Amino acid sequence: MTSPVQLIAALGARVRNSISGMGAFMRLAGAILARSDIAFKRPGLISQQIHFIGNYSLLIIAVSGLFVGFVLGLQGYYTLNRYGSEEALGLLVALSLVRELGPVVTALLFAGRAGTSLTAEIGLMKAGEQIAAMEVMAVDPIRRVLVPRFWGGVVAMPVLAAVFSMVGILGGWIVGVVLIGIDPGAFWSQMQGGVDVFKDVLNGFVKSVVFGVAVTLIALHAGWTAKATPEGVSRATTRTVVSGSLMVLGLDFILTALMFSN
Repeated sequence: MTSPVQLIAALGARVRNSISGMGAFMRLAGAILARSDIAFKRPGLISQQIHFIGNYSLLIIAVSGLFVGFVLGLQGYYTLNRYGSEEALGLLVALSLVRELGPVVTALLFAGRAGTSLTAEIGLMKAGEQIAAMEVMAVDPIRRVLVPRFWGGVVAMPVLAAVFSMVGILGGWIVGVVLIGIDPGAFWSQMQGGVDVFKDVLNGFVKSVVFGVAVTLIALHAGWTAKATPEGVSRATTRTVVSGSLMVLGLDFILTALMFSN
């Protein structure tokens, strides 16, 4: 039977490990930002990571955005039809995607596709002693490995979110105008008149940038701290998806409360 002292000791150890992990995460994030000058000296490294992270995630982002637009078009029409406001379908689809679904769903897919790829790549480099070899050759692995991947993820995430929203709006137009028969002029005019560039589009862009920073840092930290074993790498990739998804949902609530409270 576990004594109260042992329970308190176990709880204290868990809290201590959590605080220590948060400290290690913040130290790594600070080290990445402090060495970001390589992004200006060698932009080719950043563009290579943008291609690796963004281009290989483009297909799943576009297909997902199209089907989300289909669903929004159907559900939005059924809801607006009750009040005789079918012409506002374009506004409903656009606001739902630009404000909320575009950045959030893209970030979740980004964590599952690009985040796990980054974690596995760095974890395997660590398991293959490539990180140790860089240190032996006096090459800073944070500067050479982590910084280009961090900025590649930060740049790619808003672009992917924009693609998701645009394809989703196209999907809503296909369902609403082509299949159901809503007037196309009303569909686009309601959208153009109701979507504000600064309040809606810019806030959605800020969300996507914040999500990109958070998910990319989580993925890099998980790979950097992974145990140099196959089991350690697999656990790190799982931790990336879980932690990244929860972080995106939590940040989404905070950002939405700050941006759209007025």
